[in-house]
Amino acid sequence: MGTVLVVEDSLTDMQILIQCLQQGGINVLVAQSGEEAINAVTQQKPDVVILDVVLPGRSGFEVCRQLKAEASTSNIPIVICSTKGSEMDRFWGMKQGADAYLAKPIDQDELVRTVRQLIPH
Repeated sequence: MGTVLVVEDSLTDMQILIQCLQQGGINVLVAQSGEEAINAVTQQKPDVVILDVVLPGRSGFEVCRQLKAEASTSNIPIVICSTKGSEMDRFWGMKQGADAYLAKPIDQDELVRTVRQLIPH
């Protein structure tokens, strides 16, 4: 069904995302920082990346920009998942190259639907 890398430093949020995606039949990889995320994407080439904005080290926005700037990872869809849910935050996230922006708390059905739409068929 596809593999998703969840980049989230809150264990509670990560558990919710993992459970939700696995129930939707999606394989899940995890990273807890921007650096880990970049390494995981480069090595494992997930179908989609779900990215928190507030992360240790680098922000999700920085990670998104870097992944979209590199030819080997620029075509991997990125979903930004953040408590920062204002229109300005969404606008900024999309400007960094995100393919979708979901505000926390996550609507689990919307999350699975969004990820499924982005997984290459």
